[in-house]
Amino acid sequence: MAFTAFDRAMMARALELAAKGLHTATPNPRVGCVLTQGDSVVGEGWHEKAGGPHAEVAAIAQAGARAAGATAYVTLEPCNHQGRTPPCIDLILSKKIKRVVAAMLDPNPQAAHGGAKLAAAGTGFEHGLMETEARELNIGFVSRMTRGRPWVRMKIAATLDGRTALADGSSQWITGPEARGDGHRWRARACAILTGIGTVKADDPRLTVREVETPRQPLRVVVDSRLEISPKARVLEGGALIFSGIANTTGLNAEVIALPNEDKKVALPLMLEELARRGVNELHVEAGFRLNGSLVREGCVDEFLIYLNPSFLGDESQGMLAFPGISSLDKKIKIRITSLDRVGDDIRILARR
Repeated sequence: MAFTAFDRAMMARALELAAKGLHTATPNPRVGCVLTQGDSVVGEGWHEKAGGPHAEVAAIAQAGARAAGATAYVTLEPCNHQGRTPPCIDLILSKKIKRVVAAMLDPNPQAAHGGAKLAAAGTGFEHGLMETEARELNIGFVSRMTRGRPWVRMKIAATLDGRTALADGSSQWITGPEARGDGHRWRARACAILTGIGTVKADDPRLTVREVETPRQPLRVVVDSRLEISPKARVLEGGALIFSGIANTTGLNAEVIALPNEDKKVALPLMLEELARRGVNELHVEAGFRLNGSLVREGCVDEFLIYLNPSFLGDESQGMLAFPGISSLDKKIKIRITSLDRVGDDIRILARR
């Protein structure tokens, strides 16, 4: 059946609720649910954190007896899996909800097919309403479930001539305060933040979320092929994860994982697989031009978050990416701009491979 304007309005509300778990639901998906009777909302809920109530459970609890005969609008197909909490389809069936509308099917093979079981039990089940919006909200979770790797978003701050730092590595600050604050909002939604040893040496960053409120800090990850990091590096305060090309059991305040490739550098695709196994849905990259180039060259970047400042640094400065030049224009790396906005005095570009 065709979805109505009311259906769309209720799913839009469910997506708003799901976004409340933007910083906290990891490694689980961000899910929202709205229960209605006629044209009235009788229950709402969202999934706040792993191990806590799912969105459907929270909405049904709020609805109480009014859940019977209701329509449930949920941003992700109700789960068909006994994990830390029971399957949501069992609760839906027990409360005699008559219709379930899901924005998208669950990409997790362990929890999928809840909709089919609901339909087989006589509960109306439909999906596909505002599916694009739902997938975007959980783009990292979908990536981890379907590709076995996180969604990798590379943040770059540059001048109009594509320069990210002076020849000596100085880069603070290329962009203005509004752009830097916006960058922290993108940090906050990520499960992990990745940088390289070059950036650690040049800037000694903390890689924490500071300019926006967040209930948790993302995991900090460093690519350090030769394990050159100083024990006093600020990125290690509170612990970090280091990927190296050599095995070493130093006294660093970090977990060190050796994943060497044939050049004894870090095998970057294998690093992404390991991060996925650890529940990382979205990986936010803030690195220098060498690591940026390696990640792009090895097909490890899905999205670019680029801030352009209206200034120039000149040819002696560092660029965005370091990789060999091409011999013809038809070999250029193509990206698709998905959004273009002004943030303070800077321009923010979101683009995808």
